[in-house]
Amino acid sequence: MPSSEELLKRLGVDIDSGTLRLALTHRSFAYENGGLPTNERLEFLGDSILGYAVTDHLYRQYPDLPEGDLAKRRSAVVSTRALAGIARTLGVGEFILLGQGERLTNGADKSSILADTMESLIGATYLTHGIETARLLVMRLVGPLLKDVDALGAGTDWKTSIQEIAASNKLGTIEYRVEGSGPDHARSYVATLHIGGQAYGSGAGPSKKEAEQEAAASSWKMLRTPAKDAKEN
Repeated sequence: MPSSEELLKRLGVDIDSGTLRLALTHRSFAYENGGLPTNERLEFLGDSILGYAVTDHLYRQYPDLPEGDLAKRRSAVVSTRALAGIARTLGVGEFILLGQGERLTNGADKSSILADTMESLIGATYLTHGIETARLLVMRLVGPLLKDVDALGAGTDWKTSIQEIAASNKLGTIEYRVEGSGPDHARSYVATLHIGGQAYGSGAGPSKKEAEQEAAASSWKMLRTPAKDAKEN
């Protein structure tokens, strides 16, 4: 496992060693090592700070947006999928302390574990430096996502968004074709979305559900592009 200093460098913050270790301690590791404290309380704290920081930004940045649109944009960037994507970009998985069972089943790449750890790190930053440094960390992490207007428009459930756009355009039946590979303890999946018999986007993930969501996200962007072009012309 690489030094925790490398993780702090990637995050752009300093967190004292004890708090950082707690933020990285998954319950599976804690239980296998005599009932150590876990990162779940820090996760609870970080979740609230994440929500506050994003809500504050959206409220100030978009003074004319109604509450429903603000809520949808917030949901898109505080979702498990979004936080896990940020964690993968930073390489957080390699620093998480996991029990043997989670290590054997590739827990370091599970979206739920990655997202929870990101929230824990936000909570740890708050405890070490206070709300303003934690808020700035959140904005560095989610800033690029907040600028992706198309992605924010779809919210967090890409499969539902695909159903809506396919129905409104009468494209036909939706089908996800999924293939798995690798050993049982480290399976990976690739899904391709077919609508009306035509193949659209593909996506990969450690579970069928995540692969299908990625395929839906890719397909949604493909389907939106012609609509946008037509509107602009």
